[in-house]
Amino acid sequence: MPKPPLALATALLILPLGAGPALAQKHIPKLPGYDDCPMGYVNDLKQHCNSLIYYEVQPSNGKPCLSGWMNIGAGYCKKKTLGIF
Repeated sequence: MPKPPLALATALLILPLGAGPALAQKHIPKLPGYDDCPMGYVNDLKQHCNSLIYYEVQPSNGKPCLSGWMNIGAGYCKKKTLGIF
């Protein structure tokens, strides 16, 4: 039985399990004071950042991320998936 390609296996691990629709976003606004996009997002050269994968993100509002969340830069925190990423 052939093994799945590493990229496919990695993508499946990165996908959030049971992500709530309220915070899972592919298209997020750039926050005031930031010209860059958070990790995992690509700059659309306008006022938004885009990702191919739904991540659960929330603005950090200048505070440390809550437990279970990690700082991904540009003023955002991302919910950890599987307790690691």
